[in-house]
Amino acid sequence: MSTEPLVLAVDDEPGILRLIKLELSTQGFRVVTAANGPDGLKTAEEQRPDIALLDIVMPEMSGLEVMRKLRERSSIPVILLTAKGSESDKVKGLELGADDYLAKPFSPRTLLARVRALLRRAGVDAPAELAAGDLSLDLEQHQVRVRGAEPTRLTPLEARLLQLLLANARRTLPADRLLAHVWGHRNDGDRQLLKQLVHRLRRKIESDPAAPRYLLTESGVGYRLEPGAE
Repeated sequence: MSTEPLVLAVDDEPGILRLIKLELSTQGFRVVTAANGPDGLKTAEEQRPDIALLDIVMPEMSGLEVMRKLRERSSIPVILLTAKGSESDKVKGLELGADDYLAKPFSPRTLLARVRALLRRAGVDAPAELAAGDLSLDLEQHQVRVRGAEPTRLTPLEARLLQLLLANARRTLPADRLLAHVWGHRNDGDRQLLKQLVHRLRRKIESDPAAPRYLLTESGVGYRLEPGAE
C-alpha cells in the first residue's frame, strides 16, 4: 500500500490541474484531479485524500460549497485557489474553515511550500526524498547520494532537473519539458542552458562525466536517467 500523501485538486481550468499534478507528482506526491465540484466530492469519498486544493469559482458547485461538504465528513486540510484580488472570497473561505489560500497565478515553489506546511501541521509526512536505483535526492537539502556515498550538494536548478528525471526514471524526456520544469518556460534559445546544466549535473553524479552511465542524451529528443539496478 502506498504511503505517499494523496492530494486532491479540483479546478475547472485544465492548465491549473496540469501544473498542480506535474509539480506535486514529481515531488513524490500522489495526485488525483477533478474538473468540477461534484466529481471532486465523489473522488474525495472514493480516494480519501490527505489534502484538498479547491478552486473557489467553478460551475455547478463552488469551492466553498465543496469545502463545506468535505467538512461534514472529514477534517482534511483545504487550500482554496482564488482569483487575484478577490479579497472577500479569501476572507469568507477562511471563516468557513479553509486552512490556507493561494491567489492565481501562483508559482510551483509556493504551491509546494504551502502543501508541505499544511501536511506537517496535520501530522502527515510529506515526501522528502526521491530515489531510484543508485541515486537518491533529498528534496529539502538539495543533496544527491550515488550508491550510498556521501551526499553531494546541488544547486536549486540542478536539483529541479534531477527531480524530474528521477520521477521519470528510464523514460526519455524531451528538452521542452525539462526547460518548462526547471525554468518555467520553453524557449528554443535556452537549450544551450539546459546542455550546460546537464553537464554540471553529470560532474556531480557520474564517475566519468565524459562517458555517463546515469544521465544519458537521446540525440534530437532529450535526456534519460538510467539509475542502475533497483
